[in-house]
Amino acid sequence: MDEMRPDLVVDVPLDLPQDSRPLPVRICEGVRGLIMDGVLAPGDHLPSTRALSAQLGVSRGTVVASYEQLEAEGYLVAASGSGTQVNPDLRGLHRRSTTPTPSPSPHHRHGIDLTPGAPDTAGLANSAWRSAWHRACVQPRRITDPLGSPRLRHEVAEHLRQMRSLLANPRQVVVTGGARAGLAELIQVLCDRSRHLMVGVESPGYPSLRKVPTALGHRIVGLPTDDHGLDPEGLPTGSDATNLDAVLITPSHQYPWGGSLSASRRAAVIEWAERANCWIVEDDFDSELRHVGAPLPALASLDEEHTILLGTFSSVLTPALGCGYLVIPPDLMDPFAEQRQATGQPVPAIVQEAVADYLSTGALRRRTQRMRQVYRRRRHTVIDILGSVPGATLQPIDGGLHAVLLFDGSEEDVVRQCRHEGVGVTPLSTYWGSADADAAGIVLGFGSHDDDTLAMALTTIVRVVADRTDPRMSRQSTRPSKRAVDR
Repeated sequence: MDEMRPDLVVDVPLDLPQDSRPLPVRICEGVRGLIMDGVLAPGDHLPSTRALSAQLGVSRGTVVASYEQLEAEGYLVAASGSGTQVNPDLRGLHRRSTTPTPSPSPHHRHGIDLTPGAPDTAGLANSAWRSAWHRACVQPRRITDPLGSPRLRHEVAEHLRQMRSLLANPRQVVVTGGARAGLAELIQVLCDRSRHLMVGVESPGYPSLRKVPTALGHRIVGLPTDDHGLDPEGLPTGSDATNLDAVLITPSHQYPWGGSLSASRRAAVIEWAERANCWIVEDDFDSELRHVGAPLPALASLDEEHTILLGTFSSVLTPALGCGYLVIPPDLMDPFAEQRQATGQPVPAIVQEAVADYLSTGALRRRTQRMRQVYRRRRHTVIDILGSVPGATLQPIDGGLHAVLLFDGSEEDVVRQCRHEGVGVTPLSTYWGSADADAAGIVLGFGSHDDDTLAMALTTIVRVVADRTDPRMSRQSTRPSKRAVDR
């Protein structure tokens, strides 16, 4: 049963409920759930009984009994010389849901909203999640530290160490009400309520964040980007550089192009910030969800003096949580504390304690690992369907929950027709925030819908784009040096 090729073995992210039932029963329930939710697919090779027992901290006999029970039920099969695998004949088996399965008929096709960045929250409310909230509600704690719950700040620092290779001092972690709220607070501290700031933002860049400085009465300056993220050669020089107070960038996963800053570009940006005496605000919005290679280290790990990390749990948990964090240099700790003394805590104590509890059990790391598999599968669906559309170019999808499709034609017509046919997509031009857009395209999210619904929506997009573009035109976009889509 235990002989197998290590390269074929998949991760089994089990969350065992803490109850009085025997361990084999709980393990069987967990594996069944992973199979029915599609996390474990037919034909997937499971870890050996020895490996899984070590992972769960239980006896090998317990895992053997669980595997034997699941084999008897038909969920698993033992293949000679290749270990235990999910039964290949289980294709089409899914957990029953109260939500009706979308139908390709027009009556059921409307309302497929492909808003970029929205995660899949269907399996979030598992035992670990419920237990964390139960404990936080039963034993609520009063938070007296203006920067946030000391326990949550410690867990965030540990999370960043394990997931982002960032050694953050918990005292420098500030709990925020999410990315926009955190950026707004940061700007208020940097301007000291007495002057107007000039903030550099990526062009194109994340619309909701680039609006924050202007909403607070400050100026923004566009910073050039390409397929590899922020272009250091396009950063202001001389007096233009010294006039900038901060730059808001996405080095791990540029939004929306999807590229990542190389080591040489990171060094160049840090060197520029030192010369310009400018703050770097690193928007680390979905860096854990990397599909090609390992997650990249945070820019803040290379520069602690000028870099401020802006993080959130929106992509790995849910935007509805309204909880994020900043990692700030020591010089900003006292100004932040003074501001918080006046404004109060932006995140309720119960939310902070629940998130801290969820992090402390390792549940977030297990969920992230599990969801990476789900999102990678949906990413492949996007590439398979949109990767060869006549007259269009699919940008590389190295990470995250969104894709960019460029095409030769009217962006407005494509967006309008997609919405008419029941698929909501976002025009690429909105990411510039001005008339500077130099390419037509759409941005779509692939995280929040099941595989069948996603495939149906993508098929609609293919038809619309093919109808609205001229296949005889060059497939090269107006933007240079496009990389091939990773398949």
